[in-house]
Amino acid sequence: MTTPEISVVIPCYNEEGNVRQIHAAVSAELRAHAASHEIILIDNHSTDRTRALLREIAAADPAVRVIFNNRNYGQMRSPTHGIYQAEGAAVIGMCADFQDPPALLGPLIAQWRAGAEIVLGQRRAERASFATRLSRTVGYALLGRFADHPIVPGATGFGLYSRACVDALAAWNEPEPFFRGMLVESGFRLAVIPFDRPARAAGESKNNWRTLVDFALSGLAGSTRALLRLPLPLSVGAAGVAVLLLFGSIFASLRDGPAGLLLLLAVQVGIFAVLLLFLGLLGVQVRAIADRTRNVPLVIEEERIGFPAGRERPSTRTFVQPLA
Repeated sequence: MTTPEISVVIPCYNEEGNVRQIHAAVSAELRAHAASHEIILIDNHSTDRTRALLREIAAADPAVRVIFNNRNYGQMRSPTHGIYQAEGAAVIGMCADFQDPPALLGPLIAQWRAGAEIVLGQRRAERASFATRLSRTVGYALLGRFADHPIVPGATGFGLYSRACVDALAAWNEPEPFFRGMLVESGFRLAVIPFDRPARAAGESKNNWRTLVDFALSGLAGSTRALLRLPLPLSVGAAGVAVLLLFGSIFASLRDGPAGLLLLLAVQVGIFAVLLLFLGLLGVQVRAIADRTRNVPLVIEEERIGFPAGRERPSTRTFVQPLA
């Protein structure tokens, strides 16, 4: 099989009201803008008619590949696994519910052909409840403050990624991939296309403030070393307070003040500082261990449909840095 120019990966979970429409819309855009293409629909163990519809779509369109996960692996692992199974010279990741507009595929491809290695769609505004908007705001603030690499506000991961970028990220073997953070961390040339978020075509969003908080926490855990090291500067600060309390107790003893109380507080804060020091050192060690042992599969597939010969089962890619 000839390698497709563009692969589009669409994760699905209970999207029976959208899968036919998103397939038709994406196919139309790819026929207009791509020399050749494939569409990978990865289902995260839907409980409605999504799977049956995906079988029908794959039977009617030879460019469609379908992956059925054997359980729900969450909104980080399943989409990323689908991206790693794509073979295109460039890979586009997008949602099934039209919140990522298919009309933007042409501009994404054009930016890539102009030299960008990553092209991200950036939402200008959000249509969501107050709690959801607050969760997103807090999540972006935490990631902006503590993430090792700055994320792009309003970029959910919808966008295009070059073959070299996808292969490089696949080699990381990240067990809980915060993909939008990994894209920035990779250092590939990045462009942004702002867009207004459209309404869903059908159904309800699977994201609420709880899932967004969980996503933000997972993103922090997977994209920052700063939080693991945070106990270290806190330890220094606590040690400083303990020293001040110790001097205060000495001064109070000369003035008939509460020297005993201040001394007790100094000892307690000093012990707290030592505990924070060891907690920080343990955090650094835990991160180092995690960096050396990331070898957990993102998902276990139950079935594949429509993949050509040689791609019936998942393949492991190894990224080799080219010589300078």
